[in-house]
Amino acid sequence: MQIYKELYIGGEWVQPAGTQTMQVVSASTEEVIGECPDGTPADIDRAVAAARAAFDDGPWPTMTPVERAAVLSRLSQALQGKAQDIADTISAENGSPKQWSLMGQVFSATMVLDTYARLAGEYQWEDTRAGMMGNSVLVRKAPVGVVAGIIPWNVPLFIAALKLGPAMVTGCPIILKPSPETPLDSFFLAEAAIEAGVPAGVINIVPAGRETGEHLVRHPGIDKVSFTGSTAVGQHIGEVCGGQLKRCTLELGGKSAAIVLDDAVLDDHLLGELVQSGLMNNGQVCGAQTRILVSRNRYDEVVSALGDAMGALKVGDALDDSTQIGPLAASRQRDRVEGYLEAGRSAGARVVVGGGRPKDLPKGWFVEPTLFADVDNSMKIAREEIFGPVLSVIPYEGEDQAIKIANDSDYGLCGSVWTADPSHGAQVAARVRTGVVAVNGSMILDFNSPFGGFKKSGIGRELGPEGITPYTELQSIILPA
Repeated sequence: MQIYKELYIGGEWVQPAGTQTMQVVSASTEEVIGECPDGTPADIDRAVAAARAAFDDGPWPTMTPVERAAVLSRLSQALQGKAQDIADTISAENGSPKQWSLMGQVFSATMVLDTYARLAGEYQWEDTRAGMMGNSVLVRKAPVGVVAGIIPWNVPLFIAALKLGPAMVTGCPIILKPSPETPLDSFFLAEAAIEAGVPAGVINIVPAGRETGEHLVRHPGIDKVSFTGSTAVGQHIGEVCGGQLKRCTLELGGKSAAIVLDDAVLDDHLLGELVQSGLMNNGQVCGAQTRILVSRNRYDEVVSALGDAMGALKVGDALDDSTQIGPLAASRQRDRVEGYLEAGRSAGARVVVGGGRPKDLPKGWFVEPTLFADVDNSMKIAREEIFGPVLSVIPYEGEDQAIKIANDSDYGLCGSVWTADPSHGAQVAARVRTGVVAVNGSMILDFNSPFGGFKKSGIGRELGPEGITPYTELQSIILPA
């Protein structure tokens, strides 16, 4: 049991304003594994006040980016020292398999922080331009202000890092609101912030539910909201921020397509990467390649090979070293995924492998890795984000139709192209209307490059130097001749 009774606000542990607590339940065992305060609007008010003091009166925004980057580097190092404990906690919270969690949940987060620490010294924070009257103009990027970072449950520390990194190097204090499903790992982050000597008010963490999150988004002391989560909630947050003329970035859902071209060599490496691209973190990844597009010439071959590969995956307790597919994060999430399994069958899709709960795992929110064949792109399972270990194989006639099917989606977050000719694969990738497209690989992002989506997959970008810009405001200082 991990029990926390205080919140991290203003650089110290403080008593919560309310008495309600959150109980955290293991996704694998359905047993209570921890408890922490359930943050209230009053706690948010206190956190915003601490962040505003750090921004309006403290030295944080006036320090150089390189000075702030040094603090960020110390935070990364402190997290690395707690890596295994954090990874195990996240695996227990949301079912992330242990063999994926250390790198995918923790070290990826510290790599993001390290990337932003490096970018702080490379980013063009200001430039001097020739003015129209023989004078000069200093154009600078000033910090946007106090930031609200709203964190989902699927990769909580990593997504917190996507917001912490740019906020800290630009000089923006931040209030993080972890999800009720995964609040425990955020207390390790708070401990690391103390260890790293992060100045008071620069990082504040208030685990809370939806009502308190709404208060955070609407708070007049917040200058920018950075949200990662569902498209429906993102649309609501965008409306609130628009009404208040508040800056926001939204990283939302996806229904990404993997295009398997006819010349792709269907060896163990390709199959492993293709399965990984769709089922990493139990399929609970926004950029998962869950629509597999295959030409009719090779359809039966690919479906058979994918079915064999998915059927061989080890399903089990997230903290078992041999587990490849763990449970879903919550009971309601399993119910949601099972609803899609029934929708696929009802629409006429064929279950190749999986399709239900593992019979040997009566405890835990498990769903078998499931492959649907004979899927039409109009079916619900091909249109909506399932967020579970479910893949659909969709046939196409010719490369142009494959691209058309890939682009026939409300979403545009990620995609992939699989081919023996990477140069041609890049040409195909350029025709796919998504923010990131991988060629012959399962990577859905690169820390040096922008990540984000077209269409309903969001607004704005994270990572790379482009991830810093949304945390800044442009200011022109017109100098005399």
